[in-house]
Amino acid sequence: MAETPEQKLRNLSDTAFWVAQYRAEETSRSDALFKDPLAAKLLEHRGKSIKEFMDRKNEISWPIVVRTYLIDSVVQQQVTNGVDTVLYLAAGLDTRPYRLSLPGDLTWIEVDLPELLNYKTDVLRGEVPNCQLQRISTDLTNYDQRDKLFQQVNNQSKKVLVITEGLLIYLAPEAVTELANHLSGYSGFYGWMMDLASPGLIKRLNRKLGDKLEAANAPFKFGPGEGPDFFEPLGWTRVEVHSFLKTAAALKRVNLWMRLLAMLPESQGKQGSKPWSAVCLFRNKKYRGE
Repeated sequence: MAETPEQKLRNLSDTAFWVAQYRAEETSRSDALFKDPLAAKLLEHRGKSIKEFMDRKNEISWPIVVRTYLIDSVVQQQVTNGVDTVLYLAAGLDTRPYRLSLPGDLTWIEVDLPELLNYKTDVLRGEVPNCQLQRISTDLTNYDQRDKLFQQVNNQSKKVLVITEGLLIYLAPEAVTELANHLSGYSGFYGWMMDLASPGLIKRLNRKLGDKLEAANAPFKFGPGEGPDFFEPLGWTRVEVHSFLKTAAALKRVNLWMRLLAMLPESQGKQGSKPWSAVCLFRNKKYRGE
């Protein structure tokens, strides 16, 4: 059966609706790992349609939910440890400033393309964030625009945590290298949190979803064989690596077979043909504060 225009993934920005649908479905569970009541408000009809088209068997649900849960936890920990600014690149339809318990004086900066940020601002008008929320429209592929933004954030902050959730996987290795080098050059940028996939997982996902992603000009590209060590020569030291599978097994969000599989040792460094993904936290070697 042919997909309808509402179902079809049109571009990279549409993945924000796809991911928000999983958050909305998790929120409705009695054993939800987090509550995101604004996710459903942001969806209109797009999220459910895209999710049904992209993931009819619901195979991607638990990784997205676990990723959200892990990033929530690390954000809360880092804010407690003195982060005064969160810089969220390609923020999409994320709602953490509204749903997490955050200090009122924390600065949270969402960066994305104007169309998506304008839509989000309109839908959430009247909702009150728990911190100082800013939204800045920037084309992150434009170095000059990106540099101006980074300089501004660096000058006004003491300890910045950068988040790239669900972004790097869509970038070519050369683009990730450029971004990593660029971010590391700002001495106020303390840490960088990201999700990372293995070459084996990229291959598996592209086998299942590649044609649909290619049609939207949003193929999965980045899954370094070095794993988190990819970022070491680019100015970033690995601090924490949280496996999706091991976390899901501990939370009993995967079946018995996968829980048994999660008991096997996992490399936190080099990755190969096995499916693997994790939330990783890195520290900037040039950070001025410590």
